[in-house]
Formats: sequence, C-alpha cells, structure tokens
Amino acid sequence: MKAKFTKEMVIGIVTIISLTLLYIGFNYLKGINLFKSVNYYYVTCSNVKGVVVSSPVFVEGFKVGLVRKISYDYSATNKINIEIHLDKGMKINRGSYIMLEQTLLSGAELHIHLNTYVDEYLEPGSTVEGRSKEDMMATVQSQLLPQLADMLPKLDSILYGLQTLVNHPALTQSLAHIEQTTASLEVSSRQLNRLLEQDVPSIADNLKTTTGNFVELSENMKQLNLSESVDMLNTTLGNLNRTTVRLNATDNSLGLLLNDTLLYNSINKTVNNASNLIIDLQQHPKKYIHFSVF
Repeated sequence: MKAKFTKEMVIGIVTIISLTLLYIGFNYLKGINLFKSVNYYYVTCSNVKGVVVSSPVFVEGFKVGLVRKISYDYSATNKINIEIHLDKGMKINRGSYIMLEQTLLSGAELHIHLNTYVDEYLEPGSTVEGRSKEDMMATVQSQLLPQLADMLPKLDSILYGLQTLVNHPALTQSLAHIEQTTASLEVSSRQLNRLLEQDVPSIADNLKTTTGNFVELSENMKQLNLSESVDMLNTTLGNLNRTTVRLNATDNSLGLLLNDTLLYNSINKTVNNASNLIIDLQQHPKKYIHFSVF
C-alpha cells in the first residue's frame, strides 16, 4: 500500500527542510559548524563590551572556538556568563584564564592563556576565569587625557617663553653678529686660499733655497781644517795665560808696577813732587831764573 502525501504534507516537509538548511547556513556563516563535535565551557566576566555571539576564541593566535551564548547572572553583581564552544581536541589546563581583548574592527576577541605548568585539565562544562583588558579609548580617557591636561599649562608657558625669546632684541643682535662673523669667516677663507695659492709656494721655494745654502755651507765647513784652527786657538790661549801669570808675578817691571805698592807709592810721590815743582816754578820763576845786566 503506497503512502499518499497530501499537498499540505509536502509543503510542511519542504518548509522544515528549508528552515533546517537556513539554520545550518546561518550558523555556518557565523562560523559555527553544527556537525562538528565540540567541548563547551563557561567564562565569567564583569564586562563583556564588544563580545557577541560568534566572537572568536583564540589560543596563541589560532582560532579554536566561538562564543555561543551570553547571559547575565542576576543572582550576583557584575557577573556575566559566556558560553564558548571549543574544538573537541582542545583542552584547558587548570589555572588557565581567558582574556577579553578589544579590537578596532571586529569588536572583542577571547584569548585563552593556558597554564602550561600543570597537566590537569578542566572537565567540559567547567567555568574559566575571565579577565577584561581596557580598550583603546578607555586607556586614552583614563591615562592620556589627564596627562595632556597637566601638560597644557606647561606648553602654554613654553610657547610664551619661546615667543618672548624670539621677540627679544638680543636675539636679533646675536643673529646680526653671527651674520657678520660668517662674512668675516668667508673673507678669511678667501684670504687663506689666496695665501695657499700664492704665498705658500714662494715661501716653500725660499725654504728650499735656504736649505740648499745650508747644505752648501755644511759642505764648505767639512772642507775647513778645523783641527789646525783649534790648535792655533789653544796656542793663543796658552800665550794669554802665560802673560797673565807674568803680570801677576813680581819678578818683572810690569808685574812690580801692578803688584808692588811701594813702587806705586814712590812713583806717585815722584809725580806729585814734579807737579808741585812745576806749580812753584810757575808762581815764583825768579827763584830759579836769574838775569844779569851788563
């Protein structure tokens, strides 16, 4: 006996199949594979900003699961439960935790930080500690904005100081002095270049000539009989030494004259007597000259 499908039954079967395919396709688009065996765990957090159903779950940057359900626990304060489904082979060590990290484009992501120091694993359905990392805007508001607010008065003072410095006449004078110094350096540089190009070569030629003259003088000095000159000089010094000895001795007239005080005094007395005689002759000539008249 053949079963007879009425029109209504066919429509119902087609509708069920369509809804099933639609559900499977919708979950597939969200990354949920209904035909793949999974382990599920719960994550407790105080803030799930950015987390939605189908948010990815990563381990060391590798996707291992998805968020399947988010619910608020009204029996506690600031406690939100997140149900995650992980690959069947994925196990979580005891002491591990899950970090909720905000992203710029895809909302939030869940990153599992495994406690690799233990070999004991949580049973599927267990609860894992969840931690939240502040998003970028919250960090900017809580940390950067207060620092910027504190820096604004300092920046205003710095800008005022810079404006005062720029408008100070001493800066203009300093710049003018620097310009003059630069011009002087340029003139000095030109003079130095001219000196190096013109004067230095002539000086070098003169030095070369002088060096040649010294070489020639050295050659001439080599040709001199210096030993004969030295012998003559030694002879002259010997004669001078003997003359000095004779002058200091008292066995000759000149030595006596220089060294004997009695002879000096006699000569001096004789000179004085002669001088007195001449003076007396000038004053009394009649005493020494007689005239007779015939």
